[in-house]
Formats: sequence, structure tokens, C-alpha cells
Amino acid sequence: MLRIAISMTRRANQLKVLQFYRTYFPDTYGGVEQVIYQIARGAIVRGVDMEVLSLSRRGNEGAHIVDNHRAYRAPLDFEIASTGFSLQAVRRFAALAREADVIHYHYPWPFMDMVHFVTRVKKPSIVTYHSDIIRQKGLLQLYKPLQKKFMSSVDRIVATSPNYLATSETLQTYASKTTVIPIGLDETSYPAPKAALIEKWRAEVGDQFFLFVGMIRYYKGLHILLDALQGTDFPVVIVGAGPVETELKRQAERLGLTTVRFLGALPDEDKVALLHLACALVFPSHLRSEAFGVSLLEGAMYAKPMISAEIGTGTSYINVHNETGLVIPPSDPPALRNAMRFIRDNPERAREMGRRGRVRYETLFTANRMAERYVALYREVATEHRSRN
Repeated sequence: MLRIAISMTRRANQLKVLQFYRTYFPDTYGGVEQVIYQIARGAIVRGVDMEVLSLSRRGNEGAHIVDNHRAYRAPLDFEIASTGFSLQAVRRFAALAREADVIHYHYPWPFMDMVHFVTRVKKPSIVTYHSDIIRQKGLLQLYKPLQKKFMSSVDRIVATSPNYLATSETLQTYASKTTVIPIGLDETSYPAPKAALIEKWRAEVGDQFFLFVGMIRYYKGLHILLDALQGTDFPVVIVGAGPVETELKRQAERLGLTTVRFLGALPDEDKVALLHLACALVFPSHLRSEAFGVSLLEGAMYAKPMISAEIGTGTSYINVHNETGLVIPPSDPPALRNAMRFIRDNPERAREMGRRGRVRYETLFTANRMAERYVALYREVATEHRSRN
């Protein structure tokens, strides 16, 4: 991550925004963290003073610099059902929020809702709605009263794609104050791999492989991908780590798959080198927990044809069937196998899909476009708040 010196002096009349989420760089590098980073990076250059607060197992409360903005870590005390809690985060949030003009929350994180009310900070607020709560159905029923109160209290809700807004029961309840701002990426924030590194990977994995990049979680559908590979010779490279990685390696061994490479988590430069070499990006997420798919968007940014599943989320906003790639039914190994075969057997059509994906990225999904719209929203809710007071 690029780190540069920044001025800590806030200019007169400069809008100050605090983003709040359960984790952030450099502790973790997931999709939501990437979104927070891209928003912060773009907002700063548009005259917004941006800070980020997250929890950390490192227990470091001091400010550190991530690229061009300040980030604070409060020590993680404990977790329940993937929800982190921190007593010191309550105090830190209250102090930072008092100095902020706008609070920007990232949902879902029930502890965040609690902090919102416990601290009684009366500042304009927006929440980016990244995903419905899918897995913890029982706990969701207990959480719903707090969720409803929280969603009703914020000034604006942001959905990351029109697809998710249309298919989320929760978002439909608050459609009147929900706007769509698609996630965007800044290509210049990604490293340009050296030719020697690309050649190193070409010698190791070739240049006609299908690539998966992402956290290896239950909803990513990699078990479906492995089932689809039975009886084929399709080379597949899997970049990432996560809680079901060992289980997937056992499945690959059990199925006798010799063309699958698990590379684990890699530095960004290696990841980009592999994106340059891959023939296509395969993204078999099969559950709505995959609300957008930042890794899929990276594939579009690097002009790669994509294969994804129709799960009613932003994945089918990034990847348009027969235009930028192929969209198949979820949890369908034969359909996935056929899609991979089509990409392999029709290289010119696949390259054209990749080119169209790149155009779609440039039109809809740049970080510049995303940051511009968030800054406009920050200013809008801040102006509304001043007019009411």
C-alpha cells in the first residue's frame, strides 16, 4: 500500500467525513475494505477530510496513514457470529464523530448500529448497504428491531447496484431514501508488474488458465468449480486464502484434479501479473452473500471475459450475459463446465467479451465516478442538516 505524507491541518470550511467499519487496511484486504479505501482516496483529492475507524486484533488505537488519509484502530475485544465488539471503539467513535460533519457507515455490522445509538452523535449519516444478512437467520430475527431503528435513523442508504436494490427486501423497505452508487476501482492504485514477474508466472502456470481471485469463503462457490472440472483438462489458478481453503484442497485431491493450483494469498503485483496472463476470470459465487464482486470488477478492468452465476446481485451488473462474459445458473457444475469450454474454444469471442467488459468498467465502475457521487452525497446531507438546524 502506497504511503505518503499528508497534511493533518483541516482547511476552513472543509467537509470532514468519518467512515466506520469492522476492519480495514492493513489488517485485512477484502472487498469492503477496498471500497472504503477507494472512496477515501478519491474524496481526499476532492477537498474532503477523510478518516476511517475500524477494529483490530493489533489493539493499536493510534492514527496511521493509508495512502492519503488517516485511519484509526480500536482493539477488538471479542466476536459473536462474525460481529466484532470493542469497548474502546465506542469511545473512539464518539470522539471522532464529534469532529466530523458526516458519518459514513458500512453495513452489515450490528455492533455499528449499537454504537450509533449509544454515542448519541447527532450528525448527518449515510450507510453503504453491502449485503443482506444471509447466514445467521436465527440471530437476524433478534437483530431486526435494531436494524429497523438504525436504517430508519440514517439520512441516506446507498445500494451498490440496481440489481441488489431490486432484490433486497430490506432495501425495498427504504427505497425512498436509497440511491445506487456502484463500486468503482482506480486502475492507477494497482501496481504495474514488471515483465520479469509476468514471465516468471507464465513459466509456472502458463497463459491460458482460468483465474479465481478472492477470499476463500463458503459462498464463493469454489466447491462447484472443482466439481465442474471433473473429466476436463482446464487449467485453473486460485488466488486467495480463507476458512474453507483446506476443505477445498481435500476435495481437489479426492477428485484427482491435477490442473488446479492453489496459490494462497499473493501481493498485488503478483495478482495483477496473473490477471494479465489469464484467459478468463471465473467467479462461481452461488449465494447472495456475494453482493457485488470486487474481484469480478478487477477482471473487467483488465479486459478479461468473465464467468459468473445469476444470484440477483451486483455480479450480474458487472458481468452482462453474452456481452462481457457468460452468466450461468448458480450451483450448476455442468453449466459452469460448458461456459469454460465455450471460452476456451472461442478465443476471439472471449477477447471481444473482455474488451466490452473494459468499456463497461470505464463507463460505470471507475473510482473517480464513485468518489464524485459520494462527495456530492456527503455535501447534500450536510447541507440538509444545516438547513434543519
